[in-house]
Amino acid sequence: MKLIIAVSMLVLFSCKTEEKKETIAMQGAYNMLSQTMNDGTKDSSFSGSKQLKMFTDDYMMYAFMNTADSASGFGIGTYTADTSGVVENVIYNAADSSKNDSPSSFTLVIEKTPKGYKQVIPEIITRSGNKIKLTEEYESVGTSAKSALDGAWKQIKGYNVKGKDSITRTGTQYKIYAAGHFMFGNTYADSTNKLHTGIGYGTFEMMGTNKVKENVTVSTYYEIRGKSFEIDITLKGADEFTQTITDTDGTKNIEVYQRLKK
Repeated sequence: MKLIIAVSMLVLFSCKTEEKKETIAMQGAYNMLSQTMNDGTKDSSFSGSKQLKMFTDDYMMYAFMNTADSASGFGIGTYTADTSGVVENVIYNAADSSKNDSPSSFTLVIEKTPKGYKQVIPEIITRSGNKIKLTEEYESVGTSAKSALDGAWKQIKGYNVKGKDSITRTGTQYKIYAAGHFMFGNTYADSTNKLHTGIGYGTFEMMGTNKVKENVTVSTYYEIRGKSFEIDITLKGADEFTQTITDTDGTKNIEVYQRLKK
């Protein structure tokens, strides 16, 4: 009887211990305030880049743009978070004329701050083989807004329609919605087969169930930067949607997205 009681107490204690395990809540949208790199000898701070980072329940995505020349990049992947920090499992990233679809993981030390959080990646190996420590500080800019579009998405089809003519667009594009914000990142090859990277992000609001208004605050593409767009949305269940943007000349830009799942 004593043995049974002892085992029961052990099981009960284990369950209670699991219940007490804490995690870091990362869900939301965060604007980067500062970025510092250390090469082992000195700190170098950078201020010419705008960057937003977003977390859903399972996915994270970041996008940045250099304010001097509009050079940009982005990355997307799953993440896990606990009291020891965050592990990001990036499935796709791109910057300017390069891309990488080989999975890679980064361990981040996270410190919550009154404004948002500070993240440190202790060791990053650069293309030249050097090791750097990257520190970034973010402020929370997200809202409590919820929508059916919240989550991470990959474009599976894109084409333009004008009259009876239809032109299919090629390339890779990801999009994420969370905390009243949206973000997209894409790569495509031009006629000379040179790769290009583009990004955009800002706030959004649902206008009923079949329309979304996106307010673009930062983008590689100057044509949409600082502008708002009302986009027709057709949901196909919970895991697929089609967005349609109609230009002033009647051309319809149609994109079909599929939800990313962990």
